[in-house]
Amino acid sequence: MKKIIYIVVVILILGAVGFKLMDNKEQMAANAAVAEIKSDAIPVTVTEVENTKLDKSFTAQGNFAPIQSLTLLSETQGQIQRVLKRKGDKVKAGELLLQVESNTMAADLATAQTNAEKAKKDLERFENLAAGDAITQRQLEDARLAAKSTQAQLVAARQRLNKTRITAPISGEINEIYVEIGSYLNPGTKLYDIVNVDKLKLKVKVNESEVLLINKGDKVTVKADAGSGQEYEGTVTAIAAQADPTLKFDVEVEVKNAANNNLRAGMYGTAFFDVAAERDAQLLPREAIVGSIQNPSVYVVKDGKATLRQVKVGTVTQDKVELLEGVQPGEQIVQSGQINLREGIKVTVL
Repeated sequence: MKKIIYIVVVILILGAVGFKLMDNKEQMAANAAVAEIKSDAIPVTVTEVENTKLDKSFTAQGNFAPIQSLTLLSETQGQIQRVLKRKGDKVKAGELLLQVESNTMAADLATAQTNAEKAKKDLERFENLAAGDAITQRQLEDARLAAKSTQAQLVAARQRLNKTRITAPISGEINEIYVEIGSYLNPGTKLYDIVNVDKLKLKVKVNESEVLLINKGDKVTVKADAGSGQEYEGTVTAIAAQADPTLKFDVEVEVKNAANNNLRAGMYGTAFFDVAAERDAQLLPREAIVGSIQNPSVYVVKDGKATLRQVKVGTVTQDKVELLEGVQPGEQIVQSGQINLREGIKVTVL
C-alpha cells in the first residue's frame, strides 16, 4: 500500500513540474512576442537642417617649413684641422665653420704669385723690345698669353686656399654635423645641415571656394598646434596656380618667429583667414552625424523607415556641422537613437 502511495506522489510531483515548465515556456514565448512587437519600430528623435548665414572666414592646417634650409657640401679636399660650430649652434652668413689643412694650398698660391709676377715683367720687357722691333709679333703674343695664363692660375690658387676656410652660406642654426676634427674631405663630402627658422612658411591646403577669397599679401593669424595659444601674424606669400589631384590648392603663409625661436620646422599649425563676408549654409547638430567627420553619414526618416545616406560636410564647429551635399531642406534626420538603427528599419519619431 505504501508503495502505491509513493508512486502516486511521484506522479503528482512530475506532473506539477511539467505543468510549471509548460507555463514558463508559454510566458517566455509571450515575452518574446511582446519584445518583438516593441522592437518592430525603434524610437528616435529627429531634426532638420537649419538654413543660416556663416562667416566666410575659414581655417586651414599645415606644417611649418624653414624659410631657408640647405645641406652644406665640401668644395675642397684635405684634413679638417678645426671645427668651430657644432649641432645646435647659431651661425651668421659668412661665419667660419671649419678650417681645412691649407699648407699645400698656400704653397701653390705662393708659386702662382711668383709665376704671375715673372710673366708680368716678361711682358713689359717684351713690349719695350717690340717697340724697337727687336722681337717678332709672335713672341709678343706668346708673352701676353703667358701673362694671362699665369694670372688665371693665380686666381684659381687663391680660390682653392679660400675654400679651406669653410663658412656659412646662410644664417641659421646647425641642425646636423657630419664631420669631425681629423676627417678627410673630398669635394662633395657632406658637412652640415643648416636651417633658418627666424622666419617660417606655413604650408596649408584650401579648396576651390576658399582659394578665391585669398590674395598675396593678405594678413593671416597663425597658431602652432603644440604651442600655448600664442598667436603670430603671417602674410600670404604664394598661392598655387593649379590644384593638386585632390582638388586642393597650396598656400604659403610666411611667419616671423618669436625671439626665442619657439616655432620649429615640422610643427603643425593653423592659419585663420579672416574674410569680411557671409554665405548661405545648412547646419545640422553634430550628434546627428554617423561615423567620422572624414566619412560622415546620417539616417534620414522617410515613410516610417530609416535610410542611411552619405553626406559631405564643410565647416565644423563645437556642436554644429555644415552640410554641403546629401540632405534636402525639410527632410527628417535622426538626431538621437542611431545606435539601434540599421538600413530600412522601422522607426517611431518621438
